[in-house]
Amino acid sequence: MSKTECKAAQDLTAAMEKTMQRLQGRFQAMSEQLESKVDEMGTRIDDLEKNVNELMTQAGMEQQGVAK
Repeated sequence: MSKTECKAAQDLTAAMEKTMQRLQGRFQAMSEQLESKVDEMGTRIDDLEKNVNELMTQAGMEQQGVAK
């Protein structure tokens, strides 16, 4: 392998490592955002369930007695 080919291979390796690090960072950020959104959705569902139960109680309905 000539000196030029060796330098080109090293440059390519460095560029690929930099690209992989950038992709890993982006993947990590997206994973964290997704986890945050799923947690938020779970909280909203819990709140919605609580509100529905409160409305049913106010309306004089029992949870099990509503099934059709």
